[in-house]
Amino acid sequence: MEQIKTSFDFEKPLADLVQQIEKVKQVAEKTKVDMSATLAELDEKLAETRANLYTNLTGWQKVQMSRHAERPQTLDYINLICDDFIELHGDRTVKDDKAIIGGFASIDGQTVMIIGHQKGKNTKERQYRNFGMANPEGYRKALRLMRLAEKFNKPVISFIDTMGAYPGLEAEERGQGEAIARNLLEMSVLRVPIICFVVGEGASGGALGIGIGDNVYMLEHTWYSVISPESCSSILWRSWDFKEKAAECLKLTSEDMYANKLIDGVVKEPLGGAHQDPLLMAQTLKEQILKDLKTLKKQSPDKLIATRIEKFCSMGVVNEG
Repeated sequence: MEQIKTSFDFEKPLADLVQQIEKVKQVAEKTKVDMSATLAELDEKLAETRANLYTNLTGWQKVQMSRHAERPQTLDYINLICDDFIELHGDRTVKDDKAIIGGFASIDGQTVMIIGHQKGKNTKERQYRNFGMANPEGYRKALRLMRLAEKFNKPVISFIDTMGAYPGLEAEERGQGEAIARNLLEMSVLRVPIICFVVGEGASGGALGIGIGDNVYMLEHTWYSVISPESCSSILWRSWDFKEKAAECLKLTSEDMYANKLIDGVVKEPLGGAHQDPLLMAQTLKEQILKDLKTLKKQSPDKLIATRIEKFCSMGVVNEG
């Protein structure tokens, strides 16, 4: 029997079809009747249903996909893409923020600096990683590593996956807003190539803090927005019950972001999401990274900076009146 992982209500039609296929196989085995035609028809229907389902997800369904418990995270991609990785710790001021990891890595013989959010896969890991919500020292660590990459003329790769920067009082006391703003400024003028990928959730300044790049991509089933659908719903309607409507209004999907020229491309995921085939997803990302590095490395630092700044300055529309 074909195994299929289902986690959400909208995937129920797939689970029902798989169950039907299993029942037909059991009947064929017991009665010794040839059911190959029926099985072929059901298999075809399953493939068609799966393709239609995952290519027509709503905004809220994509938000759910981005939060899948088994979805690959930064460390997974590092292990699958890189030949080796040396993690670097601390911001040299407060402490080492476990919500953001980074260090030098080698990809097909090319040395890069990889920085990314890490949420954790189970309860213990999530507590250790603060659910991928970085404090100011996390962003200052990221900036320290980016400056180190600039010093040695190595490209920066960032993986974005966070519900947002940590909103606690102590984070604000240590300068959360300033730390993120500083990263936006410094990344804008960093003299090495920067490639960013939204691999899960891309929420607010917590995502932007490592999201200024020459090329910014989103994986197919991810979202990128100033606010989560739940928070937007609670502000506008004083309830989380309108989160599906909020997700549509925010235009937060990869297709919406690309259509509005806010990202440079959408990276296709394996059918059913990155968690269905992490190895294939990692290989796709690796190919994109190597392709972009080949192009970006040919440009002078001044050209990189000018193009990067122009790209972000041209976003949005201003109506004067």
